[in-house]
Amino acid sequence: MNHAEIETIGIKNTQKIFHNLSFDELIEHELRNGECAMTASGATTVDTGIFTGRSPKDKYFVNQDPSNNYIAWGDVNKKIDKAVFDELLIVAREQLSNKDLYITDVFCGSSPSSKRSIRFVSEIAWQSHFVKNMFIRPTSEELTEFKPQFTVLNACKAVNSQWENHGLNSEVFVLFDIEANLCIIGGTWYGGEMKKGIFSMMNYWLPLEGKLAMHCSANVGDAGDTCLFFGLSGTGKTTLSTDPQRALIGDDEHGWDDEGVFNFEGGCYAKVINLDPQSEPEIYAAIRRNALLENVVYDEDGLVSYDDGSKTENTRVSYPIEHIENHQPSLMANHPQNIIFLSADAFGVLPPVSKLSKEQAMYYFLSGYTAKVAGTERGITEPVATFSSCFGEAFLPLHPTVYAKLLGEKIDKHNVNVYLVNTGWTGGGYGVGKRMSIKDTRACIHAILDGSINESEFDTTNTFRFTIPTTLKGVDSTILNPRNAWADKDAYLVQRDHLATLFIKNFKKYTDGQNGFDYSAAGPKVID
Repeated sequence: MNHAEIETIGIKNTQKIFHNLSFDELIEHELRNGECAMTASGATTVDTGIFTGRSPKDKYFVNQDPSNNYIAWGDVNKKIDKAVFDELLIVAREQLSNKDLYITDVFCGSSPSSKRSIRFVSEIAWQSHFVKNMFIRPTSEELTEFKPQFTVLNACKAVNSQWENHGLNSEVFVLFDIEANLCIIGGTWYGGEMKKGIFSMMNYWLPLEGKLAMHCSANVGDAGDTCLFFGLSGTGKTTLSTDPQRALIGDDEHGWDDEGVFNFEGGCYAKVINLDPQSEPEIYAAIRRNALLENVVYDEDGLVSYDDGSKTENTRVSYPIEHIENHQPSLMANHPQNIIFLSADAFGVLPPVSKLSKEQAMYYFLSGYTAKVAGTERGITEPVATFSSCFGEAFLPLHPTVYAKLLGEKIDKHNVNVYLVNTGWTGGGYGVGKRMSIKDTRACIHAILDGSINESEFDTTNTFRFTIPTTLKGVDSTILNPRNAWADKDAYLVQRDHLATLFIKNFKKYTDGQNGFDYSAAGPKVID
């Protein structure tokens, strides 16, 4: 790459250009620059500063034709004037000018008919390393003809000192100009902004082509049977899709077009808080040379304390998907046979596994439920219900029903089975019951994947009207019906109706009839 090419995007007087460096070169740079440290496993580690997670309140889209006719404006997708974007684009360009730059060219999407070519520009070596881990790395032949369709300028050291005058949330900015095919980032060093920024764009582009973009992991068996795992953070999406008996397609972001399922990415981004080599051996083994840890605590010998969340509970590692021994080399597979919605229900109400009708699938997809545990005080805590449309509301530029309609069409066309699996609590809510064991959850998953769940007899629960197996190999039958697992049956009924009411209240936003369908009848019913 020559300097003139960089000047076409408004960056002036560039010093050295480090274009598409190898992993070894990037590691050498990030260590030499003092950006990272080396750990005992061979992975490098970085502290991302005060931001150890995304800044969703600082994300904006330019309000202009034609994209403003498609975007679902609101708290998730906020508007910014073109003039303000252009003013902050100058700020970003000035920050990146007169600097050495790291430029990385990648693909998002392994399907030839659906992929996008993306260029990332940064002055930070580890951010190029992160991008190289997380996206699909072009071949040397592909790089000779690479033309970016979208560009990300990561000016993380720049801040917006005029944010109050601009009517924005803070000095941090993550801005998208869809018509200009450009994203600019300032004020935050967190690598996940780049990853999820492109995911948001894929969620804009693909549905307009009749293709589904999904916040899910995916794997495939020897017989070619594909399974999708939807779930919010902490539900086990990465852990449960990483199965030594099945090839991993990807752990987080996928598309579904006419050819089948395909990974958007070329790497994995796993949480490592309390990482256990016994229960998650594949992920533990993936943390080696070329992997990049974030915000972990380590000693002078480079030994990482994965159970130490003093910097953040959101400790992470990014690594190339090749670090998972049993992965799908093509990052693609057939249309799915099974879809699994994962919810970590801290109320202890949802069954370990439920078979959903098409209508229920639409309801629980739009609900996107999990429950988080609130901060503890003297051992007393209450679970907090979290609803995120399509299990990824923060990344959906279009109305959630657009994605739900596409999912429903594909479920019908390809005769897909859909299940809801609770990876949360059983025998009581948080503080009373216990967390579902990974062993029991994996037994439920395996019964779905090998079809043995269909050999069971099924019951229908009250209120939520879930179809649940009465017996399942490898699972204590007592926990299959959550009411049976509770010692205090009356307390269970109160908790069940409370959670059902939360579902009903949340789903009212989808019952206005303006979006062409209403699946509220498939949800829970509370009888007074």
